[in-house]
Amino acid sequence: QVQLVESGGGLVQAGGSLRLSCAASGRRFSTNRMGWFRQAPGKEREFVAAIRWSDGNEYYTDSVKGRFTISRDNAKSTVYLQMNSLKPEDTAVYYCAARMKAYGNYDYWGQGTQVTVSS
Repeated sequence: QVQLVESGGGLVQAGGSLRLSCAASGRRFSTNRMGWFRQAPGKEREFVAAIRWSDGNEYYTDSVKGRFTISRDNAKSTVYLQMNSLKPEDTAVYYCAARMKAYGNYDYWGQGTQVTVSS
């Protein structure tokens, strides 16, 4: 089992920044990839960014490229999402997730943290 706890959400004005954190515990040593997803009201959950734990390779959805940066701290078993130049359309609940294998669905999810960007 892997437990994921997110933090760092909040209210920010457009153009501002926030950093989300996701602390993992449990079977984290076997995690292949950790990612961030988001779900806005009335919309489906969507992929935002991911990082491969072994080598730090990063993956982003097009709408956040150049604005968001995902990173990891191996010693703390924590993944971060630095969000800059935030836009109102970034408003959503952000979820951290962990995938044990190199492919397939994510296996574990955090409880989510709200990010609200005002215009």
